Amino acid sequence: MRCDIAILGGGIVGLATAWRITQRYPDLTVFVFEKENRVAAHQTGHNSGVLHSGIYYRPGTLRATNCRTGKVEMEQFCEREGIAYEMCGKVIVAVDTTELEQLHNILGRGRQNGVKCELIDQDRLRELEPHAAGVAAIYVPEAGIVDYPAVCKRLAERFQEGPGRLFLNAGITAIEQRSNSVLLQTAIGTCEAKYLITCGGLQADRVIAMSGQQPEAPIVPFRGEFFELKPEAQHLCRTLIYPVPDPRFPFLGVHFTKTVHGGVECGPNAVFAFAREGYHKTDINVRDVLAAVSYSGFRQIALKHWRTGIGEMWRSFNKGAFVTALQRLIPEIRSEHLVPGPSGVRAQALGRDGKLIDEFLFQETERMIHVGNAPSPAATAALNIGKLIADRLATRLGPASQPHLE
Repeated sequence: MRCDIAILGGGIVGLATAWRITQRYPDLTVFVFEKENRVAAHQTGHNSGVLHSGIYYRPGTLRATNCRTGKVEMEQFCEREGIAYEMCGKVIVAVDTTELEQLHNILGRGRQNGVKCELIDQDRLRELEPHAAGVAAIYVPEAGIVDYPAVCKRLAERFQEGPGRLFLNAGITAIEQRSNSVLLQTAIGTCEAKYLITCGGLQADRVIAMSGQQPEAPIVPFRGEFFELKPEAQHLCRTLIYPVPDPRFPFLGVHFTKTVHGGVECGPNAVFAFAREGYHKTDINVRDVLAAVSYSGFRQIALKHWRTGIGEMWRSFNKGAFVTALQRLIPEIRSEHLVPGPSGVRAQALGRDGKLIDEFLFQETERMIHVGNAPSPAATAALNIGKLIADRLATRLGPASQPHLE
């Protein structure tokens, strides 16, 4: 096989990138290789489907700018393509006065980022969410929910309307950069491409290493576990109810999320996953575990935050502890209101100094562009991330379509 552009990864970032490239260069052949038998098989298909507003992110960062632009593009794409989404709104709740300072910090960031948001008092919070507990909150009317797997399916259809092709069950086993091309060994055969873009998600660092580069920030997996509200308890949450996050961590804390197809999810916690693609407590991959525990960055963060880690693990195995965490936001929640829900695994890039990497990370060579880290809000921002990658590719291709690889 020969193509102009090869993309590894059939998640939302890889597919959005393929679509953006075919929009700009409609005559180029773009091949997407996905190792699973479907698109959106991992992070994209295992998140809570939130359309983020960008309120949390440091102004001027790629997270902030990509989220704000990408959110609008995602809304327009869903509207145009008839994909389910809803602007249901969100409240970030300070449950007591000790959280007010951080709440105001978040409000300031949101306003700097151009987010439509307002500080509301207890009475207004009760109007929006009658069952939520809090002394104050931030109301974000432009936050929403969306069907990301449906977005991926449509992106896959759209980029294949030209010469693009999607290959499933096509895992990569070797990458060789040549002088004028990149040679890929896949489960379905060999492919020679002019340029390679990798969007490996949970396997991003390993794909980068396979290409001959050293990953700047290895991936450590964290599993997020959810419960779902039974139908008789779903009235307790009307929108999205979030706590004030701990600024030391990139995780937002357990929260309540209305889903686009009905129902309410509660969670997640954040526990170390014993397998990068392990969605159950019993999933263990020895290679993944050894890779994490042998990494100095992971050992440093584990030593620094071991108490927090134990608390997350305790909530993972003790439903009562999970319920207690949820009751901070909705005191009426009871154990009998909850049934086990889906889990997701987050690809957390971790620096060698033990610091969590909370920004988008790219590694590039003349022939390759690697997405080394695509943290939340990657799904919300995917269409703009795809455009950003297409812009980087354009510095190599030029403004017009180039001839196909002969």
